[in-house]
Amino acid sequence: MHDEFLCHVTAYGMCDGRRIGVPLGTYRAPTLALALWWLRDRASWIAERLDPSPEAAPFPAGALVPVADTVADVPALLRAWCADDGQQERVADELADGRLVRIAASDDTTEYELLAESVDALRMQRTVPALVVPIG
Repeated sequence: MHDEFLCHVTAYGMCDGRRIGVPLGTYRAPTLALALWWLRDRASWIAERLDPSPEAAPFPAGALVPVADTVADVPALLRAWCADDGQQERVADELADGRLVRIAASDDTTEYELLAESVDALRMQRTVPALVVPIG
Protein backbone atom coordinates (compact mmCIF):
# COMPACT_ATOMS: atom_id res chain seq x y z
CA MET A 1 0.00 0.00 0.00
CA HIS A 2 1.29 3.42 -0.93
CA ASP A 3 1.08 5.94 1.88
CA GLU A 4 1.52 9.36 0.29
CA PHE A 5 0.22 10.84 -2.97
CA LEU A 6 1.13 13.86 -5.06
CA CYS A 7 -1.86 15.46 -6.77
CA HIS A 8 -1.92 18.19 -9.44
CA VAL A 9 -4.59 20.11 -11.34
CA THR A 10 -3.66 21.92 -14.55
CA ALA A 11 -5.55 23.72 -17.31
CA TYR A 12 -4.07 23.58 -20.83
CA GLY A 13 -4.85 25.92 -23.70
CA MET A 14 -3.31 27.35 -26.83
CA CYS A 15 -1.39 30.64 -26.87
CA ASP A 16 0.54 31.87 -29.91
CA GLY A 17 0.24 28.41 -31.43
CA ARG A 18 1.76 26.68 -28.40
CA ARG A 19 0.10 24.51 -25.79
CA ILE A 20 0.43 26.25 -22.42
CA GLY A 21 -0.27 24.72 -19.02
CA VAL A 22 -1.55 26.78 -16.10
CA PRO A 23 -1.20 25.09 -12.70
CA LEU A 24 -4.43 25.29 -10.71
CA GLY A 25 -3.20 23.53 -7.60
CA THR A 26 -0.97 20.89 -6.05
CA TYR A 27 -1.50 18.83 -2.92
CA ARG A 28 0.66 16.26 -1.19
CA ALA A 29 -1.92 13.95 0.36
CA PRO A 30 -0.81 11.94 3.39
CA THR A 31 -3.43 9.24 2.70
CA LEU A 32 -5.27 7.68 -0.22
CA ALA A 33 -8.60 8.92 1.15
CA LEU A 34 -7.33 12.52 1.25
CA ALA A 35 -5.93 12.24 -2.28
CA LEU A 36 -9.33 11.12 -3.57
CA TRP A 37 -11.11 13.81 -1.57
CA TRP A 38 -8.79 16.51 -2.97
CA LEU A 39 -9.26 15.33 -6.58
CA ARG A 40 -13.06 15.38 -6.16
CA ASP A 41 -12.91 18.79 -4.46
CA ARG A 42 -10.82 20.28 -7.27
CA ALA A 43 -13.05 18.74 -9.96
CA SER A 44 -16.09 20.26 -8.24
CA TRP A 45 -14.27 23.58 -7.88
CA ILE A 46 -13.52 23.69 -11.62
CA ALA A 47 -17.10 22.68 -12.50
CA GLU A 48 -18.58 25.43 -10.31
CA ARG A 49 -16.33 28.08 -11.85
CA LEU A 50 -17.11 26.99 -15.41
CA ASP A 51 -20.84 26.58 -14.82
CA PRO A 52 -21.91 28.62 -11.79
CA SER A 53 -25.44 28.70 -10.59
CA PRO A 54 -26.87 32.02 -11.83
CA GLU A 55 -28.67 32.45 -8.51
CA ALA A 56 -25.42 32.09 -6.52
CA ALA A 57 -24.17 35.64 -7.00
CA PRO A 58 -24.75 38.70 -9.11
CA PHE A 59 -23.04 38.38 -12.48
CA PRO A 60 -22.35 41.26 -14.86
CA ALA A 61 -24.50 41.39 -17.97
CA GLY A 62 -23.13 39.03 -20.64
CA ALA A 63 -20.88 37.18 -18.21
CA LEU A 64 -22.76 33.91 -18.70
CA VAL A 65 -23.33 32.83 -22.27
CA PRO A 66 -24.59 29.56 -23.72
CA VAL A 67 -22.24 27.43 -25.82
CA ALA A 68 -22.99 25.27 -28.87
CA ASP A 69 -24.43 21.79 -28.34
CA THR A 70 -21.30 20.34 -29.97
CA VAL A 71 -19.04 21.65 -27.16
CA ALA A 72 -18.33 19.10 -24.45
CA ASP A 73 -19.96 19.94 -21.13
CA VAL A 74 -16.85 19.82 -18.94
CA PRO A 75 -18.67 20.81 -15.74
CA ALA A 76 -21.20 17.98 -16.22
CA LEU A 77 -18.40 15.49 -16.97
CA LEU A 78 -16.47 16.51 -13.85
CA ARG A 79 -19.58 16.41 -11.65
CA ALA A 80 -20.48 12.98 -13.01
CA TRP A 81 -16.97 11.70 -12.29
CA CYS A 82 -17.20 12.98 -8.71
CA ALA A 83 -20.54 11.23 -8.19
CA ASP A 84 -19.54 7.88 -9.75
CA ASP A 85 -18.62 5.48 -6.95
CA GLY A 86 -17.30 2.93 -9.46
CA GLN A 87 -14.88 5.47 -10.94
CA GLN A 88 -13.75 6.51 -7.47
CA GLU A 89 -13.07 2.88 -6.57
CA ARG A 90 -11.12 2.37 -9.79
CA VAL A 91 -8.97 5.46 -9.14
CA ALA A 92 -8.35 4.28 -5.57
CA ASP A 93 -7.26 0.85 -6.83
CA GLU A 94 -4.90 2.34 -9.43
CA LEU A 95 -3.30 4.68 -6.90
CA ALA A 96 -3.01 1.92 -4.30
CA ASP A 97 -1.20 -0.19 -6.90
CA GLY A 98 1.30 2.64 -7.48
CA ARG A 99 0.03 3.73 -10.90
CA LEU A 100 -0.35 7.28 -12.16
CA VAL A 101 -3.99 8.37 -12.52
CA ARG A 102 -5.05 11.03 -15.02
CA ILE A 103 -8.56 12.42 -15.26
CA ALA A 104 -9.06 14.86 -18.11
CA ALA A 105 -11.96 16.70 -19.73
CA SER A 106 -11.82 19.16 -22.63
CA ASP A 107 -14.07 21.75 -24.19
CA ASP A 108 -13.41 23.75 -27.34
CA THR A 109 -10.66 25.90 -25.77
CA THR A 110 -9.23 24.18 -22.70
CA GLU A 111 -8.24 20.79 -21.31
CA TYR A 112 -8.57 20.31 -17.56
CA GLU A 113 -6.29 17.63 -16.12
CA LEU A 114 -6.25 16.08 -12.66
CA LEU A 115 -3.23 13.90 -11.90
CA ALA A 116 -2.35 11.81 -8.88
CA GLU A 117 0.50 9.43 -8.21
CA SER A 118 2.12 7.66 -5.32
CA VAL A 119 5.15 9.38 -3.86
CA ASP A 120 6.56 5.92 -3.12
CA ALA A 121 6.16 4.90 -6.77
CA LEU A 122 7.97 8.07 -7.86
CA ARG A 123 10.84 7.26 -5.50
CA MET A 124 11.03 3.69 -6.79
CA GLN A 125 11.16 4.89 -10.41
CA ARG A 126 14.19 7.02 -9.58
CA THR A 127 16.07 3.99 -8.30
CA VAL A 128 15.51 1.97 -11.47
CA PRO A 129 18.35 2.49 -13.95
CA ALA A 130 17.39 4.52 -16.98
CA LEU A 131 16.91 2.71 -20.26
CA VAL A 132 19.69 3.82 -22.59
CA VAL A 133 19.33 3.01 -26.25
CA PRO A 134 22.34 3.81 -28.44
CA ILE A 135 21.55 5.40 -31.80
CA GLY A 136 23.78 5.97 -34.75
